[in-house]
Amino acid sequence: MKKIGILYGRERSFPPAVIQRINDMNVDGITAEPVMIDKCGQGLNPGYAVIIDRISQDVPFYRAMLKNAAATGTAVINNPFWWSADEKFFNNVLSVGGLDVPVPKTVLLPSFEKPDDTSDESFTNLAHPLDWESMFNYIGWPAWTKPHDGGGWKSVYKCNGPEDLWKAHAETGQLVMMLQENITFTSYFRCYCIGRKYVKIMHYEPRNEFLDRYNCHHEVSDELMQQMHDYVIKINEWLGYDFNTVEFAVRDGIPYAIDFCNPAPDADKFSVGEENFNWVIEHAAKYAIERAQAQEPGKSNLTWGKFIQQSVAGTYDSRR
Repeated sequence: MKKIGILYGRERSFPPAVIQRINDMNVDGITAEPVMIDKCGQGLNPGYAVIIDRISQDVPFYRAMLKNAAATGTAVINNPFWWSADEKFFNNVLSVGGLDVPVPKTVLLPSFEKPDDTSDESFTNLAHPLDWESMFNYIGWPAWTKPHDGGGWKSVYKCNGPEDLWKAHAETGQLVMMLQENITFTSYFRCYCIGRKYVKIMHYEPRNEFLDRYNCHHEVSDELMQQMHDYVIKINEWLGYDFNTVEFAVRDGIPYAIDFCNPAPDADKFSVGEENFNWVIEHAAKYAIERAQAQEPGKSNLTWGKFIQQSVAGTYDSRR
């Protein structure tokens, strides 16, 4: 019997629903349950063919455990090695360099406070002051500042000028931040992508109150919907995510990828609504079963994105 485990924290709608759906499918030789860990020994597999990870971004113990599980044959969704290396600024770099997917202009900012155990001498190679004028001319105003590897709208600020930036930056401590172009959009979409092939494009309005953000409909062309679908597949194939969301802000008919590093995206019925919830449960269950059926005990069952595959093969060209 192959077990599919769900690793989660405070979620109370998605985990039990996907477990029930997998078990209700009654696929021979496959069962689903919450992950239960009573020990984690090096080189010892926890006994799961597949683990869907919903919480390790917040719990370092779980991240280390998942790497051990992956190294001993478990198919982990999403790949914990890539997720540990990935962050939002780098995603934008890849989009500009290899994907040809439109993204907002973005620059990286050093943290306001020095990291622990560093001093001024640790920053010998950092210019002081930075070339703020050229960055401001490049990004324009208004702009957004946000953590380069953050999520959940934490420490996100809209800045109308330098004074707003100085004030926001002073509140972010040791966080490494980005300054990003504001995209004044006419429509906005949030897209689930599961297995790099199942896509659900959800109409979304981030300016609404939290519970009303999916309560909208944007009149756009079929061609734009197809373009976003293709971009979603392209981004997730490139990065290697098997469960992710991609957000697009549409300006002048062009979909800009605003956020596409959400490997534990919101899947709560209360917030995403029943229709979207049912879709993600059905396709998450279907894909987890596919991965369990393909899993080979004792071998690597991770998936890797095209960026890593081509880099290893020596064929990646950032100029494309």
